[in-house]
Amino acid sequence: MSSSDQSDLTLLFDGGCPLCVREVRFLRGRDRHQRIAFVDIDAPDYDPTAYAGISYRTAMGRIHALNSNGDVLQDIAVFREAYRLIGLGWLYAPTRWPFVAPLANLAYGFWASRRLQWTGRSDLDTLCQDRCVL
Repeated sequence: MSSSDQSDLTLLFDGGCPLCVREVRFLRGRDRHQRIAFVDIDAPDYDPTAYAGISYRTAMGRIHALNSNGDVLQDIAVFREAYRLIGLGWLYAPTRWPFVAPLANLAYGFWASRRLQWTGRSDLDTLCQDRCVL
């Protein structure tokens, strides 16, 4: 885990998801000014109270991040901000356009709802058996 005390964005990611880890490696590699802190929600020591109360179950369902003001971002907004911070904001800028935004959000929601299955992981209920308060 990276310290989030001085970061512009604290990105919560699933360290057990190979595609998520690949994305984090890319972002870390491009984050020359260390503006993004990365927190592995799949780590046994993940503490929701340190991250706006975002539970393991909630964080595993959709990507979340906290900006420097403590505001919670989720879904496409996380990627938009992370890519802006590494100087590639133009890649996600179209996701703000009126006709693109709903499609981008729909596509992300579709991905998020199937991410565990598509990456060969157990379903969320199984992952939560020892970690979640239902």
